[in-house]
Amino acid sequence: MPTFAAIDIGSNSCRLAIASVQQHRLKTLHEDREVTRLGESVFETGVISPEAMASTIKALKRFHKAVQSHVVDKVRVVATSAMRDARNSEAFRAWVKSTTGWSVEVISGLEEGRLIHFGAVTLEPGARGRCMLIDLGGGSCEVTLSEGGRIKEMVSLPLGAVRLQQEFLRNDPPTKEDVARLRQFIDRELRKADRKFGLPKVALVIATSGTAAALAEASNSLALGLEKKKAAKPSRSKKPGAVQRVKMLETDTKSVRKMADRLLKMDNAQRAAVAGIGPRRSEIINGGAQVYASLLERLGLKGFRYSPLGLRDGMLAQMLGDTDSHASAHRTMEAERWEGVIEVCRRYGIDPRKAEPERLHSAQLFDQLQHVHELPSEYRLWLEAAAMMQEVGKFMNHQGHHRHSQYIIANSEIFGFSPQQRAIVAAIARYLGKTRPEPMDRTMRQVPVEEHAHVARAVVLLRLAQALNQDRATAAVRLRTHVYPKRVVLDLVPARGGAELEVWALKKEAAYFREVFRRELFVEVA
Repeated sequence: MPTFAAIDIGSNSCRLAIASVQQHRLKTLHEDREVTRLGESVFETGVISPEAMASTIKALKRFHKAVQSHVVDKVRVVATSAMRDARNSEAFRAWVKSTTGWSVEVISGLEEGRLIHFGAVTLEPGARGRCMLIDLGGGSCEVTLSEGGRIKEMVSLPLGAVRLQQEFLRNDPPTKEDVARLRQFIDRELRKADRKFGLPKVALVIATSGTAAALAEASNSLALGLEKKKAAKPSRSKKPGAVQRVKMLETDTKSVRKMADRLLKMDNAQRAAVAGIGPRRSEIINGGAQVYASLLERLGLKGFRYSPLGLRDGMLAQMLGDTDSHASAHRTMEAERWEGVIEVCRRYGIDPRKAEPERLHSAQLFDQLQHVHELPSEYRLWLEAAAMMQEVGKFMNHQGHHRHSQYIIANSEIFGFSPQQRAIVAAIARYLGKTRPEPMDRTMRQVPVEEHAHVARAVVLLRLAQALNQDRATAAVRLRTHVYPKRVVLDLVPARGGAELEVWALKKEAAYFREVFRRELFVEVA
């Protein structure tokens, strides 16, 4: 069974998780974590410092050895808030590539939240009901309202612990002026959450990341009147590669506020002595604690339950879903992706019901012409998605709308689609006019070279599906295909109103079909 590795290059720390697929489920084999503070200089100067780069590269080298020792089949490396903001992120990505061979994918805040949600609903008990997820990392905070395993609303806010520490809390302990500016900034950003969620009325709030674990442990210790204890937070043990995940912790809003305000009066040594916080977390806990307290109060939430799951778990779950069609993660992911496609259609004025016949024909052509196109199975979804969204460019301008469609698809936030996958779908939708995909086109340069031939074949199938839907005022024609060694025959069965336009349009595609597939295309009407 395949083995996957997920690497999360965060603003505060780097994390590695390696898991194998066993009976359509993930089994964790190895975990590692290193605090590198990649975002510390970014939030102050706008660039990643050489020291932070070197520290992160050192951790990634160790991760690389672990990946090699476990003979991993697929590695995905993502970076979050600090890399999104850094002006020199490309230089750092090049360094990672030259050192490890890995390509770093910089994901948006919403994609970060989606992956965390995906991992939670796949692996966390109770997360499939109506619940709220809060992930406060080093650079950003993602808040997600979920119901039935589906995202209802999501917001990504620049309220990460390292970011707030660097921008507002330069004194130790913080001055009254520092705290006033911090709270004003948090209140301003949380208005976005107010507009999104109002009072969500959820029974379960799940909080992830080290800040949540430390805050829950410290709040519980305060409530019990305990003195200093050995910190119990998700950190790397003395033995490299061994990460201890904290047991389930819960705390209420009143305790969080009490602890958050108490921490503001302490210096770093005093904060480090609080049970559950420790010396590294103590340096950045204040900002994150204030965010949690304010967020819980604003949304009328009773408290939260800490979960050790995080971004890396969502990445692993998506790799499982992409690979194993029998896994529950696959069904969840496919539904999520399709909801994302429908949302883009609605956003840009496309009625999904009117696009449905073209989608059905593209799927039928994919299935019935498999021996002709020989495309990977995932291209069925890419083709259907392109069929649904290929007219979104008309929202901008009917003239040259295929170019506009490509831009919108490639640059839209479509849940479940990576930037590379969006580039592929956008390219398929782009070449439905007079132009043909060429390797040096701007559109094709965004697609990996190894996918160029696949894209060209998918374009032909979508052009045929488009040709089959010329007269939308009548019912769609029915299609039967016959594949022979040197030709393909399409038998059309008109529902009503004839099929003259469809035959004419299909015959126009015969030359391009022959160019790509080396077979003749014939059209017959039953």
